[in-house]
Amino acid sequence: MLVRLRHRARGRLLALLASLVLPLALLAATPAHAAGKLTAAFTSADNGSWWKGTFVVRNDNAAAVTGWTLEFDLPAGVTISSSYNGTATVGGRHVTAVNAYYNGTVQPHATTEPYSFWFVATGPISAPVNCRINGDRCDGTADVLPGPPGTPQVTGATAHTLALSWPAAAAGDFPVASYEVLSGTTVLATTATTAVTVTGLTPATGYSLSVRAKDTRGNTGPAGPAVAARTVDPATDPTPPTAPGALRSTAVTSSSVTLAWNAATDNQGVAGYDLYQDGAPVQTVTATTATATGLSPATAYTFTVRARDAADNASPASAPLTVTTGDLAGQGRYTRVGYFAQWGIYGRQYFVKNLDTSGSAAKLDVINYAFENIDPVNLTCLAGVTKGTTADPQDPDQGTGAGDADADYARPFSAAQSVDGVADDGWGKLRGNFNQLKKLKAKYPDLKVVVSLGGWTYSKYFSDLAATDASRQKFVKSCVDTWIKGNLPAYAGAGGDGVAAGIFDGIDLDWEWPGSPDGHAGNHYSANDKANLTLLLAEFRRQLDALGGPHRLLTAFTPADPVKIGQGWDLSTIFRSLDVANIQGYDFHGAGSDNSWEPNRTGHQANLYADVQDPYGFHFSIDSAVQTYLGAGVNPRKLTIGLPFYGRGWQGVTDGGASGEWQAATGAAPGQFAEEAGTRGYQNLITGVPGLTVHHDTQSVSTYAYTGAGGQWWSFDDPWAIGQKTAYLKSKNLLGAMIWEMSGDTPTGTLITALDNGLT
Repeated sequence: MLVRLRHRARGRLLALLASLVLPLALLAATPAHAAGKLTAAFTSADNGSWWKGTFVVRNDNAAAVTGWTLEFDLPAGVTISSSYNGTATVGGRHVTAVNAYYNGTVQPHATTEPYSFWFVATGPISAPVNCRINGDRCDGTADVLPGPPGTPQVTGATAHTLALSWPAAAAGDFPVASYEVLSGTTVLATTATTAVTVTGLTPATGYSLSVRAKDTRGNTGPAGPAVAARTVDPATDPTPPTAPGALRSTAVTSSSVTLAWNAATDNQGVAGYDLYQDGAPVQTVTATTATATGLSPATAYTFTVRARDAADNASPASAPLTVTTGDLAGQGRYTRVGYFAQWGIYGRQYFVKNLDTSGSAAKLDVINYAFENIDPVNLTCLAGVTKGTTADPQDPDQGTGAGDADADYARPFSAAQSVDGVADDGWGKLRGNFNQLKKLKAKYPDLKVVVSLGGWTYSKYFSDLAATDASRQKFVKSCVDTWIKGNLPAYAGAGGDGVAAGIFDGIDLDWEWPGSPDGHAGNHYSANDKANLTLLLAEFRRQLDALGGPHRLLTAFTPADPVKIGQGWDLSTIFRSLDVANIQGYDFHGAGSDNSWEPNRTGHQANLYADVQDPYGFHFSIDSAVQTYLGAGVNPRKLTIGLPFYGRGWQGVTDGGASGEWQAATGAAPGQFAEEAGTRGYQNLITGVPGLTVHHDTQSVSTYAYTGAGGQWWSFDDPWAIGQKTAYLKSKNLLGAMIWEMSGDTPTGTLITALDNGLT
């Protein structure tokens, strides 16, 4: 149980200190101060029913040090009830204290006095133990290093490898984290265990090998005794092993395949087996089983195995085996993906908490947090800025450099706006939407959250960052560092390395649109975008997998328009990297806020099938989009279809004997917000537009509503349409459905409930 102890405001603190009469009994000696490090001295004072413990932080550097963290363990029987001049987190007897905003910078050759961190305690008056400041010993002395490991033993040899094991090293101040195998001073191998196979060696060559330990803080201990070893001479054995037999799959998940095979034979003995995945070697094992990991869901992989003997003679390959990984939902189940709009906390007054109170969080599998931008100068993931977009939707720089760090992680939410009813700490390093998502995930442990990059307004620089291998690597690394590792830039007292770790379970790419001139005004695009997008997705997959641990999601918002698919999306290659494609299932027709787009005629924005009455020269539909993907050989369990939780509307609509369907109009209808003419969330639409009569077009499977001649006409999804679409996607064995976006639903979750019922 973590107990949160907050610092108080400075004025209140000074008043409290002035009222305390504390004896000056000093129970701890002042430690020596090591140059170049912060140190911390502990004192205590008895107050009768309680006692005060104080840490005075000292800086003996020639320059100021900003930011300090104290860690220490309380003696048995000691309990802390409150703390001051810092924020403390207590877990059992271990305490972590972080500076307050006003005492975080310690000047050269100065201390934190008179605003040093202190706490109120009960129990035996005694000094805490195991004190560290910024990772260093509080008394300034050096860490105790790990001891030397024991003498290694050679447990196996081939022409290019030597297998070793050794007795463990004794730990110093920190646990042993890894071992390095040395030839002289050259590191040949690193392992977290007490055994390793050293590879890349020269045949028929002698080596003197020793081992040293590293602890969890990176301290390196001395090397232990060396052992003499020699690699095998291939000339002594020219005969290769036989091919392994009966390659088979014994277990399959959405990201791994476990394989087994019958052992090969060899005149001198088999030394190991090499597993090949789609023709490339991926791992070497000594047993007759292996697990291929880091795979993409619902994807076919072909495996073979070759045996090797000690002379590195390779056998013929086994017969190939093709295995398809499982999908993200599991057999007979469907995935529900919902976008949460970063800016919904403003005019919409839709908070992460509303995902909980509406029942949506319990029904969703994945939340896409929309949107994060691209740094226009560095071509990296942009965070830590608050800059709005321009009002002109045709401004080529409408989204350049824009972002909202305040909404993301700096804005403190009140108790009434918080998922768990606890207000954000105004001095905490993580606040805003991100802290609320963290709380939501704690309440719903199976819920995944991915960060969506781009969108209509923020896609301007995708073409540039994807153009070269170097720029792709740089961009992806920045995104992984920022969103997955959680290293947020400092902003308004929030942010810092690792503060958002664990919030996002992957990346969602919303590039609108690669290779196409039809994106936002001013977007950069190139004929090379299609190939570069494939490479960008592969780089994301590589770096996400390199993190280790659970499989990180890589998803994308993809077009319904076959032309845009052909311009930018190589459906034959991208799904080797991509877990899910969320196909656009809306905005087929509409009138923009500036009366651009299609202001003069109504049209269905999310029809399942093409309408035979459609007078336009193009005929979009969800079904035609899905057929484009399936026709290209995409596994249906990689695909979701998009559903709108909002409507598109026109005004000045003539009846035409068809209740306004496909009829003349004079422009976009008044929207939910003044700057968003032609658009209303579902709840606002059904409650905010009087006189609507709802119609269901059973041929195209679309819902529309009309107020009467000369009035408004709206196209949207309601529970009936969602029921029809869920039946369709189940009939096609698609993975599920995606929602843009959650704030449009009713407070009780009418639409998400219809979706959940349809997919259950």
